Amino acid sequence: MTHYILESKHKSVTLGMIAVGVLCLILSFFMEPDTLTGVGADGHAINTHARFWTNLLHNSVFFTGIAFISFFVITASITAYAGWYVAFKRLWEAFGSFMIVGLVFMMIIAIAGFLHVHHLYHWGGNIEGDRILEGKAGFLNNYWYTFGTLIIVGVWYFFYRKMRSLSLAEDEHGNAGYEHHKTMRKWAAPFMIIAGFTSAALIWQWVMSIDGHWYSTMFAWYSTASWFVSAISLTILVMIWLKSKGYYQEVTDEHMHDLGKFLFAFSIFWTYLWFSQYMLIWYANNGEETIYFRERIDNYPILFYGNLVMNFALPFLILLRNDTKRKYGTLIFVSVLCLFGHWWDYFQMIKPGVVHTVHDYIGHGNHSDALNDMEGHIDEVGHGASEFISGFTLPGFLELGVFVGFLGLFLFFVLNTLSKAPLVPKNDPYLGESLHHHVGYGGGNEVHH
Repeated sequence: MTHYILESKHKSVTLGMIAVGVLCLILSFFMEPDTLTGVGADGHAINTHARFWTNLLHNSVFFTGIAFISFFVITASITAYAGWYVAFKRLWEAFGSFMIVGLVFMMIIAIAGFLHVHHLYHWGGNIEGDRILEGKAGFLNNYWYTFGTLIIVGVWYFFYRKMRSLSLAEDEHGNAGYEHHKTMRKWAAPFMIIAGFTSAALIWQWVMSIDGHWYSTMFAWYSTASWFVSAISLTILVMIWLKSKGYYQEVTDEHMHDLGKFLFAFSIFWTYLWFSQYMLIWYANNGEETIYFRERIDNYPILFYGNLVMNFALPFLILLRNDTKRKYGTLIFVSVLCLFGHWWDYFQMIKPGVVHTVHDYIGHGNHSDALNDMEGHIDEVGHGASEFISGFTLPGFLELGVFVGFLGLFLFFVLNTLSKAPLVPKNDPYLGESLHHHVGYGGGNEVHH
């Protein structure tokens, strides 16, 4: 079958998942942990609804990143004259369609920050006397956050729409002289440069600045690698499902084997970045850098070590054998594990820092003063290590429900986009190479024309 048909039952499933996510998101607004509420000087209750806002931020960043990196891989492949992926490139094009949804959610968070509705970021409040945040105020402020998000994600989506229109036009008008593909290459190369710089700036503001007193020069690489592994995992899962419905018969076991190798290789690459970031900070032993890991090791050990087990140990051991990367059952299991594992990764990047920010705001701690005196802060990092905070220490049912809802929304846009064009780009000049793509079982590469 050359065209995907969005059946009513598929639409019903995705809409049902969205309904679950909306319900859980609403419940998380009202079910705030007691330790994240307080009483103000005027005697009125203080509720920052941190569980709601962190759940919205967590999933918005995670799925927007998957959409972005999927489109980035297309542009990188076009620039590199790659052809193996062409048979299923429409799936990655469909992934990219979610960027506009991510922009809407991130603008809601940005505008709410302007209005001081949420307290996700310590730099968004009163930073007077905090010499560290005062030094970063030129970049960490609501103006950069809001307009940076709007402009950067808007530019990403503009490039995406342009590339998507060229891809569809190539189907309609043929490939005489390869004019459409040449034009795509002219758009793809500058996007890679723009995306490389702007994605780092956004992930610094969206996620790293939650722990505003901390910084890492490797954080953008680390976060992007997590996005990429998640995108490959979701690609494998959706592709196997589509093939089970009779679609994408052009995608062979060799393509799936390649996707499995990407999943294996970039799980190791993610671990390399994780280790490099941790090792350099541990070796330097500077207080303003070690606070990030001390906080997670001491207070969130299941999040910290579970991250390594799900995203490195298990994928590495399972996919180490060559034949496991060709078995659909194994690929499904590891893809589900990695998709959830890297969602878990973003959970542990976001939640612990917000707990400190909220405690400062409601008066449960003196975190800002302690961070101005690093020795004092490090002494108190382990304080309250046994305290369990629902939805923060570990993902709860509401967090899982919101994840299901965002996944349903993502799939709804993907399937809807897939239904609007032929699944295989028939006039792409590299289609023949992709259809005859063969990877020798021993690992050698051959292309038959």
